[in-house]
Amino acid sequence: MAVTTSLGASGLASSHLCCYSLSLRSRRHSAHALTWEKQLKRTRKWLFLDGVCVGRAMREHGNQWKPGKIMMHVVPHHQMDGDVSHGLHKDLGSLPKPLSISDIVAASDDNAKVRVSYKGIPGSYSEDAALKAYPNCETVSCNDFEEAFKAVELWLADKVIVPIESTSGGSIHRNYDLLLRHRLHIVGEVQLATNLSLLALPGVRTEYLKRVLSHSQALELSDNFLTKLGVARENVDDTACAAEIISSNGLYDAGAIASIRAAEIYGLNVLAEQIQDDSEIISRYLVLARDPIIPKADRPFKTSIVFTLEEGPGMLFKALAVFALRDINLTKIESRPQRNRPLRVVDDSNTGTAKYFDYLFYIDFEASMTEPRAQTALGHLQEFATFLRVLGCYPIDTTM
Repeated sequence: MAVTTSLGASGLASSHLCCYSLSLRSRRHSAHALTWEKQLKRTRKWLFLDGVCVGRAMREHGNQWKPGKIMMHVVPHHQMDGDVSHGLHKDLGSLPKPLSISDIVAASDDNAKVRVSYKGIPGSYSEDAALKAYPNCETVSCNDFEEAFKAVELWLADKVIVPIESTSGGSIHRNYDLLLRHRLHIVGEVQLATNLSLLALPGVRTEYLKRVLSHSQALELSDNFLTKLGVARENVDDTACAAEIISSNGLYDAGAIASIRAAEIYGLNVLAEQIQDDSEIISRYLVLARDPIIPKADRPFKTSIVFTLEEGPGMLFKALAVFALRDINLTKIESRPQRNRPLRVVDDSNTGTAKYFDYLFYIDFEASMTEPRAQTALGHLQEFATFLRVLGCYPIDTTM
């Protein structure tokens, strides 16, 4: 039941506590939703999914309880202690009220001085992506992706930006695992065109080069160019790191494959641009923060979720159908075996014990959590998903 593919014709930003609600709509549009008070009276059970509370409203019919409407909202961290963390509200009247359409306003971070952590050193492509998203931001260099995530959790940075996929190398599975491991929310995405350039010290010509340094993937993507050049290839941790090594050590026989901005930072000359084998390489980055954002009503939004399903025929089909039935476009599906429970054992009286990979399914879909169709789809999915978590709802990046 493993799936790794992209779907749909239409392609593949720390605000304080917000509230996503599966009854998230204004009173002017309440004809299609239960009122907050009525919803509370029917609430009997709450399930917390990483700070997002998914409650199943139950209706009493004689001595039986039957499922009713589904509602979802983000619970403030200080309320996640005590009784609330055990899934029960003593004082239902203390719950936040659903947002109205007039509340769906979020200040732009474009001109805010935010601190953004990333993996690499100044001049890396991840830093380029951070500066595209927040031109006036202060970037925080980290040794690895895990450290970049922790920088936000420890309040050393406001946001973290990580690559999630590219047209050349596909999905970056390590970062999909980190999305689930860390309690951060996706608040934005960035699409960045990658320009691989050959850099060297001033005065050095291409024919003087005997070796080229860069990240292993950049070297692979420039295979044809480097083969014609006839130079040795040396792997380093980061493209910008290659430029820094040549500059700091005065290597006149070596070049680096990195960005043009890295050349400016480390005082190198650009010998050639666009040396990658594929003429156009687009990388997609995710921006994460400690708290989610409130979706705006003035731009298209995307929502990312992760869920698990029981093993059985048609289960994945049922999960995808909840979106198709409501004309919601899926832009990405990714499956990853669970790291802590990779195998699921199923007893079968005819063939004995069967073992299956236990998969996590990551899905991106083009709809905002303010839309009734998205709320209904997730409510439907939660009926048969064994685990469901909303990773974030964020604006779609349509720029390059």
